[in-house]
Amino acid sequence: MFIGRAIVTELVDHGHEVMVCHRGDHEPDGAPFDSIRHLHCDRKDLAAHRKELDEFAPEAMVDCRALGQADSQAAVKCFDPGVRLVVLSSMDVYRALTGLVTNQLLEPVPVTETSAVRDEKYPYRGQIPGMDDYDKLDVEDVYCGRGGVSLRLPMVSGPYDYQRREEPILRRVRAERKRIPVGDGSWLNTRGFVGDVGKAARLAVEAPADGVEGEVFNICEEKTWPMARVAQEILDAAGSDAELVRVPSEALPDDLGFTGTVAQHFFVSSEKARRILGYTDTARDEAMAATVKWHLENPPPAPPDGDPTFEADDVALEKAF
Repeated sequence: MFIGRAIVTELVDHGHEVMVCHRGDHEPDGAPFDSIRHLHCDRKDLAAHRKELDEFAPEAMVDCRALGQADSQAAVKCFDPGVRLVVLSSMDVYRALTGLVTNQLLEPVPVTETSAVRDEKYPYRGQIPGMDDYDKLDVEDVYCGRGGVSLRLPMVSGPYDYQRREEPILRRVRAERKRIPVGDGSWLNTRGFVGDVGKAARLAVEAPADGVEGEVFNICEEKTWPMARVAQEILDAAGSDAELVRVPSEALPDDLGFTGTVAQHFFVSSEKARRILGYTDTARDEAMAATVKWHLENPPPAPPDGDPTFEADDVALEKAF
């Protein structure tokens, strides 16, 4: 559990009584999960547990994993009017995502809540197993249609991140590589810290209904640095003296492609959330330090065919400017 853990921790730390509904396949342990209520059930079976939900008498519900229309409807129908509904959405609703995927400059930045959304639906259909019906636009239609609050998230990093966003740099740190190839590093890609997402969810739960019902909010860092600077921040947080070496973007290893030339920037504004919800983000160095510390202390499992080599790095470094 990644983002859900941060949300539960934030709510409990601020005095809220919490029930977590989950399948129980991966039971979280430790605080605060050992002191809260758990309801084990699949989302599609949630309606069969209305008695337990009604006995808990929730004032708000935060949905961390609604992937499409069916997921959203299965959850929303179990809660009476008057219950604050908050759902985690994604910034992949924006048309700028199409620019990223097609490597075209399609949208101006900063991206705001009024920026154009995608024309095409189901962006991962036929590409990612189990994601054929994924579309956060459908999710927002259901939740906002019920007066819910939608939090649009960027790429989120932090402790317990199962996607290991910093791993392309950190795996080279672990291997004690002293020269790491990077491209021009100019891409702006707004990020978020998991603790700040937890804070945003709490603020959405606590906000007065007037001004938030049916609204969407971008939740992300206030200031965005280019990717070359982000890569250096990761190295600094890891205490590494490795050097970032500029190479042609086309020579980069695949996992370092984010440091190369990208046509569509994804710089996003969270001004609306700051103004209406009172949202703030953690200082960059503090967030990066916490993120890198956890990942260094919890390295990913070794791949079954052994640690990858860095032959592609060596080839790229031969083309350094």
